Amino acid sequence: MDLKNYVADVPDFPQKGITFRDISPLMADGEAYREATQKIVEYAKDKEVDVIVGPEARGFIVGCPVAFELGIGFSPCRKKGKLPRETIEVSYGLEYGSDILQLHSDSIKPGQKVLVCDDLLATGGTIAATIELVEKLGGEVVGTAFFIELKELNGRDKIKGYDIFTLMEY
Repeated sequence: MDLKNYVADVPDFPQKGITFRDISPLMADGEAYREATQKIVEYAKDKEVDVIVGPEARGFIVGCPVAFELGIGFSPCRKKGKLPRETIEVSYGLEYGSDILQLHSDSIKPGQKVLVCDDLLATGGTIAATIELVEKLGGEVVGTAFFIELKELNGRDKIKGYDIFTLMEY
């Protein structure tokens, strides 16, 4: 199955000159969503993953079904103020400013093997921040997995040294 057939290209979104890669059609098709999820599940099995971490919101869409299929837990990485219990946080740079991501302070146990999942690897800032949070808690990031990688944005440069698995490249 060619999963690119289930990605809609939206020109000039969110601003002129940008082509947004929309995974909504992939998620809407049960067979395509299952295939994409299963490919990441197989990758995770090889890594002997203990827990999945995904940044909001699309990291939930990718990571939760992978965690469910593997019979392991999922820990959400959220923007500041969205998690109700004690958290740790990291500030990270955006194209225009900065933001803060948080994890519950008890979401990762020291030594756990963690797979970070998201829909898209673009500039790598969000994923680098997520990895930093996992490592602050003593987790070992054994891999990262994405439906899509935007090669021209060089996100791999921000997460050098980590194993990267992508289903589609643009």
